[in-house]
Amino acid sequence: MGHVRSFFGGIGYFLQGFAWIARHPRWWLFGLLPALVTSVLYVFALIFLVTRSDDIALFLTPFAEGWSEAVRTGARALLAVVIVVGGLGLAAVTFAAVTLLIGEPFYEKLSEKVDESFGEVPVTDDDPWWREIPRSIADSLVTLGYVLMFSIPLFFLGFVPVLGQTVIPVIAALVSGYFLTVELATVSMERRGMRRKERFRALKVSRGSALGFGIVAFVAFIIPLVAVVAMPAAVAGAAIMVRSRILPAHQASPQFSTRPGAGRPLSTDHR
Repeated sequence: MGHVRSFFGGIGYFLQGFAWIARHPRWWLFGLLPALVTSVLYVFALIFLVTRSDDIALFLTPFAEGWSEAVRTGARALLAVVIVVGGLGLAAVTFAAVTLLIGEPFYEKLSEKVDESFGEVPVTDDDPWWREIPRSIADSLVTLGYVLMFSIPLFFLGFVPVLGQTVIPVIAALVSGYFLTVELATVSMERRGMRRKERFRALKVSRGSALGFGIVAFVAFIIPLVAVVAMPAAVAGAAIMVRSRILPAHQASPQFSTRPGAGRPLSTDHR
């Protein structure tokens, strides 16, 4: 029951992000700009993928030339559909990471304003931009590597009759949603001096909340226009969740209290 409550609590934090943005429309517009830029880039990429999917399928199946025309045409048409669907899924998974990378100064400021509205804002020594940007890119690539590690086997399992149309899509959505939370929570957690390994540990402790939050984000991000509108709210909701749920749970966990340098708790004042 605790995991179920945490899951629905994660959904609640996403909705709290929308509520915060509704109370601060100026910050919603501020956070909208990078999402719009990313969306334009993705729309052009997806148009190219849709219009050239048949050519890509043809390029990938030279071995099918000896098949009968009906089987060859059907197989390539199915592969073209799979390529488009896979592209849409990849776009949903990477949308947050690319938007955060493009709009890092925007979302850092937005996340900081969310923290300010709840009380004390954590202060850490910022690295210069020429260190922060390569680290952000490296962190996003590591996260993408984890996503692909799970997604590629799930992609092929999707062709299994019945299982591929029922259980596998649910598992794929859970995996994608969890790693979306990883990306969205990064802004707030980095501000508290947490590097990648510690962020993963903290999210592991609150896995239920991370999954609930990420599933809603994933569903929102697979719809292009909704993704643009929802991005600022997702960043705000992630900041609220980090402050109110993830950090308190992480600081109460045995692995936090036993790790080196854990004597000074991170700021989680959530009045």
